[in-house]
Amino acid sequence: MSRVLATVLAAALVCASASAAEVFVTRDSQGRPVYTDRPESLPAQKLSVASQPTDAAEVQARHQADMAKQQEADKTSAAAAKKAAEQRQAKELSAADQAKRCQDARAHYQGLMNARRIYEPGSTPDERRYLDSAEMDASRENAKRVMDEFCTSP
Repeated sequence: MSRVLATVLAAALVCASASAAEVFVTRDSQGRPVYTDRPESLPAQKLSVASQPTDAAEVQARHQADMAKQQEADKTSAAAAKKAAEQRQAKELSAADQAKRCQDARAHYQGLMNARRIYEPGSTPDERRYLDSAEMDASRENAKRVMDEFCTSP
């Protein structure tokens, strides 16, 4: 029993001496401070360092709180990145859609400009009503306006 008591007492003394170690500060050749427990040069200033035992439960709780904050920050960052990606994709789709509409409007306008006769479809697939000169000019002007609308950059 006395051996166990002696071992525990020795361990307690080692821990106590480790926490009560002396700390000195000296200056090196460039004048920067050097902290040590064994000063190589004198004069060395003895510092008073206070230490406290660490509470494992407090450290664990602080770690969990930090991890929760980090996870929340990661979620926020991921949500912002997802939103930015969606906006970028929508913008790309919008640009592609506008380019397609411009191409279609340009082809329609060119078709109207090259056509000698223009017609409107009737109520059945076989019926057609051909436009007169004034109506053809109005149709071409309308197609030009639509082409300009879709083919100009905002």
